[in-house]
Amino acid sequence: MVIGRRGGKSHAAALIAVYEAFVRDHSSKLAKGEVATVMVVAADRKQARTIFNYIKGLVLDNTMFASMVLKEGPERLTLSNNTVIEIGTANNRALRGYTISCAILDEIAFWNADGLSPDAEILKGLRPALATLKGPLIALSSPYARKGVLWNTYRRHFGAKGKILVAQASSEAMNSTLPKDIINDAYNEDHAAACAEWGAHFRKDIEDFIAIETVESCVAQGIEERQPISGQRGVAFVDPSGGSKDAMTLAVAHMERDQIIIDCIRARKPPFSPEAVVYDFSEDLKRYGITRVVGDRYAGEWPREQFRKNGITYEPSAQPKSTLYNNLLPTLNSKKVSLLDNKTLINQLTSLERRTSRGGRDQIDHPPKGHDDVANAVAGVCSMLSTRQLHQSGRFVLRL
Repeated sequence: MVIGRRGGKSHAAALIAVYEAFVRDHSSKLAKGEVATVMVVAADRKQARTIFNYIKGLVLDNTMFASMVLKEGPERLTLSNNTVIEIGTANNRALRGYTISCAILDEIAFWNADGLSPDAEILKGLRPALATLKGPLIALSSPYARKGVLWNTYRRHFGAKGKILVAQASSEAMNSTLPKDIINDAYNEDHAAACAEWGAHFRKDIEDFIAIETVESCVAQGIEERQPISGQRGVAFVDPSGGSKDAMTLAVAHMERDQIIIDCIRARKPPFSPEAVVYDFSEDLKRYGITRVVGDRYAGEWPREQFRKNGITYEPSAQPKSTLYNNLLPTLNSKKVSLLDNKTLINQLTSLERRTSRGGRDQIDHPPKGHDDVANAVAGVCSMLSTRQLHQSGRFVLRL
């Protein structure tokens, strides 16, 4: 189901789940002690509970269905017909081992965790779990970019004959009660985004920025960190954070001939004390003989003050994040950087997206609900060393 926002996707999914759990009889195919599971999968538990609450509303409002509920929990309904309804998150390992009678995948176009898009891997894990009972696999989402499971299924099967049915409809077509002025305002503010959110059309202005093959060709397999070398001159870039939402990251690198060598990556996930992380990062910088770090213009004077307390000079980056990523791409394409074998870095780099604004300018950033803090720190040190190399080679021209 490729449906616009507020188009009733979750209500429809809840109704299907109730039918599959309460009306379908799988007892002849189940071994003793085995249960059939109707699994609702979303990006996180908070989202999955939305459909789960619709399911409970349908069940508890029906006397016959309510009488079949043996146990009711916040994430699971146990029924008297050897069936359970359960919610799960977009985690391939957590979904293995079930006998699934129906799988409902909510907002699959937006599954993303630490830069990793798990939709294809989760489908690989779910299909064997569905094989015993031959249950339906239902994916529903507002569309996003032309990539991933939702787009690939739409591209191959929309309007085609076969066992896979793809439905596409705008928000207004599915829900006539939506205020038209809200939708019109959205189109006027950002036409491309509104076409996806409300019109249910895949966005044409978003594409992947770096191919995974390009990134993997620059990774030093098995090397997660390089120790300091006496006399080695390095640079550092930090992506600060307040400690409640985003990670705070640090990258250290140096040059060997014409290649950038990433030495160290630090990432502290929230929650944390920003002051304590600045202290730890400062100690790491001193181990590498670095007394100056560059970072983005986050929180004004706060990073400068905190690093200064620990004997490190903090300088705001003169370049925005999109420019850092644009500078990184040719470095990766020419294999002039040796990356560490860091899963988060690889996932974040390969999930970066290039968006074209209405003014024709490109912006590079992480996908919705994704992260790029580690990638940003690495792009920062690479840009610093690339600029230094241009200075030293005499190819850097200052135009007045």
